[in-house]
Amino acid sequence: MFSFLGLSISSKINAQDWPNLEKYNKENTRISTSNGTENRVVFMGNSITEMWKGANPDFFRNPYINRGIGGQTTPQMLLRFRQDVIDLNPKAVVILAGTNDIAGNTGPMTLKQIHDNILSMVELAQANQIIPIVCSVLPAFDYPWSPGLQPNIKIPKLNSMLKNMASDKGAVYLDYFSKMADHRNGLPPELTTDEVHVTKAGYKIMEQMVKETIDQVLQYQ
Repeated sequence: MFSFLGLSISSKINAQDWPNLEKYNKENTRISTSNGTENRVVFMGNSITEMWKGANPDFFRNPYINRGIGGQTTPQMLLRFRQDVIDLNPKAVVILAGTNDIAGNTGPMTLKQIHDNILSMVELAQANQIIPIVCSVLPAFDYPWSPGLQPNIKIPKLNSMLKNMASDKGAVYLDYFSKMADHRNGLPPELTTDEVHVTKAGYKIMEQMVKETIDQVLQYQ
């Protein structure tokens, strides 16, 4: 057995539920039928998002809904975007995705393809009156499970594309990368344990940045 970005694999990814639609299905049903009127925000992402709950459970006692799944790539997130985001009727969605695509978790992906999948999520959100917050991909000097792919070079290029896309679409761009990167375009030791996953100190930085952003975009809702 091996693991990557928080996902333990004993054999193959379940081909019958490739986007893992079952993971949050029951919880989604409970949330979507509740009478809550709070300003919901869904966090869509991979294990960096999923593991956030364990690092600081109190953060998700805000009206924030965590929909991270370890190991996922943008095509998987796009397939579950309707049930895990739109059907929950949030005011905003925080999209943090793309590093697993660069790592090749579900096969080869170009930066353009990653960009386009995130663009599709942005367009789906906007078509349903949900404010998209597009996050920069976090720094990663190298992937311990898939070394030699130069994410420290590719991630800044992808982030530039995402920033331009957010501007073109009138979406919000949240730049974690500039705040967290070291001189290698990686994460410094105090913010990570393995060059990819984030420590509590790293999440503390992210929490402050994303909460400020959410408060700003919801101010006039």
